[in-house]
Amino acid sequence: MIIKITINTKENKMPNNNNNQHQKPLMEELYKEELEILKSRDKNLKPKNWKLSPQAVRDFILGKKFEDGTIIKKKFYGDDALVERAIITLAGNRGLMLVGEPGTAKTMLSELLSAAISGNSTITIQGTAGTNEDNIKYSWNYALLFAKGPVDEALIPSPIYTGMSNGFITRFEEITRCPIEIQDSLISILSDKIMNIPEQNRVLFANAGFNIIATANTRDKGINEMSSALKRRFNFETVEPIKDIKLESEIITNQCESLFELANIDMNIDYDVVNVLATTFNELRNGISEDNAKLQELNSIMSTAEAVSVYYQSALHSYYYADGNINMSTVVENLIGSVVKENKDDVSKLQHYFNNAVKIKAQKLGHRWQEYYESRNIIR
Repeated sequence: MIIKITINTKENKMPNNNNNQHQKPLMEELYKEELEILKSRDKNLKPKNWKLSPQAVRDFILGKKFEDGTIIKKKFYGDDALVERAIITLAGNRGLMLVGEPGTAKTMLSELLSAAISGNSTITIQGTAGTNEDNIKYSWNYALLFAKGPVDEALIPSPIYTGMSNGFITRFEEITRCPIEIQDSLISILSDKIMNIPEQNRVLFANAGFNIIATANTRDKGINEMSSALKRRFNFETVEPIKDIKLESEIITNQCESLFELANIDMNIDYDVVNVLATTFNELRNGISEDNAKLQELNSIMSTAEAVSVYYQSALHSYYYADGNINMSTVVENLIGSVVKENKDDVSKLQHYFNNAVKIKAQKLGHRWQEYYESRNIIR
């Protein structure tokens, strides 16, 4: 008996890989128009294989307004001089190491740099405790290796191999999560810009434009110290947390507007809630209130990225379960989720913050701060 199976190719066909279907669009997709504008107007000298000159890369990340009114949006908020130093490092022969607390936009900055310089931010290694040397250099398709030997067809290139071959920037996320012996496999690549492939009796030379941007979190658990030899191959730049409440509010607003757009959510930003969150995160992070009152230091990392997450989750709750107006009790619930990640002892410290700093603001400012203070009983 022959059973005939009919496959509906329309229904089973893989979706097109277009921008609208990406949960997290690539920087080169998200800002494609801006990159094209900068490329068309870029008359400055640029390193070999760079898509844009260092000046244009800077303008892409820090923003610019042209005389004809064309605006390139600012994407990184922080130390402008750090961005310039990072660009110059990548134009040279040393790798770039971005260090700092989690949530300080190190990854975003590395993505922006890769997109502007190479037009590709996807050549990435995600460092983990399980990262091995094959992930750093290359591996083999063993079926082809046994059938044909160590031919190019059997070789599976790593992101670094791809970056060296094409002269692209390669990103190495959370490098200190990797065992130290795996980290050190980068030394010869960064020093000599070569990768030995003994199976083929040849050497891969890095093409012009290749470099590595690595990131490392300073307050994470389960990280491995880098060797001095590897440290010498990088220029280190520390990305500091945002200290200005107004600037932090602007970042939360811009990030959440982008998230709403990507999720097709028609919702306005509640600037009062943004201000409450920016103030809370800033004060808890710095251990002092606007009134110069000493606060109990939290173990949790109160990053701007966490503040964005708290607002976005609260907004989603109001969008799907309420009338679109953010309830401060929902904000407090999401805030607790951010605080207890590291240590449950932080809950009592958060209560102390509400019973002191928030209480004073509620009495002075009322409205959202009063609602915020009245939601303190949720914290337990």
